[in-house]
Amino acid sequence: MGVNERADRTANATEVVLSDGFVVDSVGLGTAPMGVDETAQAVASAVACGYRLIDTGSAYGNEVGVGDGLRHAGLPRADVKVITKLRGADQGGRDTERAVHESLERLGLDYVDLYLIHWPLPAVGKYADSFSTMIRLRDQGLIRSIGTSNFLPEHLERLELETGELPTVNQIEVHPGFSQDAIREWHRAHGIRTMAYSPLGRGTGVLSSPVLSELARRHGVTPAQIVLRWHLEQAVIPLPRSASPERQRENRDVFGFALTAAEVAEITSAFPQMRVGHDPRTHEEF
Repeated sequence: MGVNERADRTANATEVVLSDGFVVDSVGLGTAPMGVDETAQAVASAVACGYRLIDTGSAYGNEVGVGDGLRHAGLPRADVKVITKLRGADQGGRDTERAVHESLERLGLDYVDLYLIHWPLPAVGKYADSFSTMIRLRDQGLIRSIGTSNFLPEHLERLELETGELPTVNQIEVHPGFSQDAIREWHRAHGIRTMAYSPLGRGTGVLSSPVLSELARRHGVTPAQIVLRWHLEQAVIPLPRSASPERQRENRDVFGFALTAAEVAEITSAFPQMRVGHDPRTHEEF
């Protein structure tokens, strides 16, 4: 476990420091799949609930909604960190630069806080070229920190070999039914922070587990809060999606209790491990 991750757990921090020094919240709001109007409402209510990290992507089609929600929330720009992602059709140097500008226009922002390559698309073979362009745009100030999504170690190794850098974060599917221990350990060894999409196990029935129900009773919280705390105990940044202000408040209210190492292990061992989303080795997203 890295130094920053130990500090996260010791202080029960609501913020974490990435490898480049950029600071983000330890729980964020996911927005896929939401339409523009629903996204705008969800973002505004989430900011009112205390969220300061919002996740979107070009492929989601709701960057306009994120921007609208942020303007409605009315906080200073620097107070809320925005993640967006490069879609597959925009991989490649010139296309990546164009895509960043188009995302900024849709968001109504001068810069994006975290910009990720959404999928590696190894058959296309352009992700290292895109990453090089992202490094340049970061150095120009259009991006604050650069990362990836759905990358495997072999893809990350190629990035380092061809660009000399690794991403600050890799956003992947993580939940008790797909804990991804090996890749998370690889991230830790290389200074990459794991972000989790589908952190509550979308469509898996995880939240109805008797194990989670018992732990929730023991700690006086909900099963969803137990799962989100399971992420935090392992230095993972979860991005739960919800448009409900009540559920948003519940999902963020996970700093008043802790799970023991034995409870974390109990949760992980309670579920068969199975991917819900696409396989990065074969998925094509354009």
